[in-house]
Amino acid sequence: MDVVWTDLHRRQNPKMEINLGQPIPTYERPDRAETIRQQLETDERFNFVGLTEHGRSPIEAVHALGLIDYLESAWPEIHRTTGRHEFAPEAMLHVGLREGMSAARPPEGAAAAFGYWCYETATPLVEGTYIASRASVDVALTAAEKILAGAPSAYGLCRPPGHHAAANVFGGFCYFNNAAIAAHHVASTTGTKVTVLDVDYHHGNGTQQIFYERDDVQFVSLHGDPKRAYPWFIGHEDEVGAGKGRGYNINVAFGPEAEDDEYVTRLAGVCEQIAAFGPSMVIVSLGVDTYWNDPISDLALTTDGYRRCGEVVKQLGIPTLILQEGGYDIEAIGRNVHAWISPFASSVLQWQ
Repeated sequence: MDVVWTDLHRRQNPKMEINLGQPIPTYERPDRAETIRQQLETDERFNFVGLTEHGRSPIEAVHALGLIDYLESAWPEIHRTTGRHEFAPEAMLHVGLREGMSAARPPEGAAAAFGYWCYETATPLVEGTYIASRASVDVALTAAEKILAGAPSAYGLCRPPGHHAAANVFGGFCYFNNAAIAAHHVASTTGTKVTVLDVDYHHGNGTQQIFYERDDVQFVSLHGDPKRAYPWFIGHEDEVGAGKGRGYNINVAFGPEAEDDEYVTRLAGVCEQIAAFGPSMVIVSLGVDTYWNDPISDLALTTDGYRRCGEVVKQLGIPTLILQEGGYDIEAIGRNVHAWISPFASSVLQWQ
């Protein structure tokens, strides 16, 4: 099984995030990806390959040009004017600010505009953010092309993650939506249907927003109930899509401490809905922050539970692209990712 990897992810190296008004060490740091890589390197079934550059066009097909331009240019300008090496927004655009008025316009200056394009304070900009984020997209697209060329599965070790980035705004450690960009690329270039299956603890709000009114991309998410879990304002089970997309958005929200058996059972149920949709490819947004010891989540899956999840998705018999999202227990992240994707590595041997 091919694993697409780049060490450019290391350029995204913030030291802190702001949580409930307090600066804390960031959870989304380079050793997440390094630990996964080291674990997979111990298994000869995984073949590491480099990325292919795809330019801005696939990103522009999903994200606002202004957002892309901002991420490309903001750090040098803010750094030049402030001398700081890491930035979070001061004020963020809220729907109530201009209620009853015309739409807001981006303010002048990168520092002031930060809160126009970013919706929270845990997603800082550093010198390498744009480079790492562009590379993460290329990892996803390169892995997708492995499958379009005939591979039954591939894994993109994406970092930074992507599923919280919406069409016009970024946040949640995410800058560009890797899974959404790959899904749109596959659907638009092949004329086929695609399913994005998000199994991160945190709802993939950005992916949902991007495809909410589309009938060619099905979005399925299993996550902590937003009544108590980030991103708080989106991910409820009655959010089923709109317009042509009605019925193609499926949210499964878990209560606290959900364990392996419950999770695997509900995953098997949504896999039946995926099979009925009939996609040409399943793109998995893989988060292992559903682990029992994850520091920012409250589900209770085990490493063996992840193996069972991978087996359930593999049984769909649909080409599967797996892209990394969350997971913040550094000691366990490597073996948990390995457990989830191992059934697909085994399937390569069986099908050859």
